[in-house]
Amino acid sequence: MPQNMMPPRPTRLRQIALVAEDLEQATRLLTTVIGTEVVFRDPLVEQWGLRNILLPIGGDLIEVVSPLKSNTTAGRLLSKRGNGGYMIIMQTEDALARRDCLESNKLAKVIFTHDNEDSVCIQYHPKGIKGGIIPELDAHIPSSTNSNPIHERFSPWHACGSSSTYPAYSDSMKRHSHLHLMSATCRLSPANEDIEGAAEQWENIFGVKRGKVSGENEFTNANLQFIPGKSGEHEGLVEVCIGVEGKARL
Repeated sequence: MPQNMMPPRPTRLRQIALVAEDLEQATRLLTTVIGTEVVFRDPLVEQWGLRNILLPIGGDLIEVVSPLKSNTTAGRLLSKRGNGGYMIIMQTEDALARRDCLESNKLAKVIFTHDNEDSVCIQYHPKGIKGGIIPELDAHIPSSTNSNPIHERFSPWHACGSSSTYPAYSDSMKRHSHLHLMSATCRLSPANEDIEGAAEQWENIFGVKRGKVSGENEFTNANLQFIPGKSGEHEGLVEVCIGVEGKARL
């Protein structure tokens, strides 16, 4: 680990964002195949030229965004790669301290920060970050009603709306408690086969400890895996694994 860097800390894979040209088609596909439901549509994302849906995977989430216009990050990504991965959104205890550390060491560039009374959201520029996906590292402030935000499976999550909406979306999460976010797999850029270097970078920058096998990071609830780059294939998210508890639900 480089000098002056923070050590790995418990980090949860709380949300994976996908980008799709046809949001309603993606909604029908994911709710039918996975057997989940739309828990929230965030009107605030329209300020970035987007529409979205959030789907509960137990206490974690799959988000799908779709651009309303072409001159957006999501629109440019669609033009370049087509439907696929957009963001990996992580939850930690010390997002602000890690942001300060990363900025002081010039290891990552913040592109968006949003604070409110009980949470902080920090997005980083993907340039130089292995895996070809936008990383976001967020935190919820522990409270008397949310004492262990990372480890409590159905804890509040800012992306689902204000605290007043928690009773509704937590009920939806619990209705889908048989679903588990297991892993995400990212391909490196063409000719890059250093999967262990990618895992080391995510450990050093975002505090997600390396796993037991090469090219893997361990969240508290899931794994992040890297695979070597391949000629003719874009880097980025290639697979999301969702576990289903109970044979009757398969």
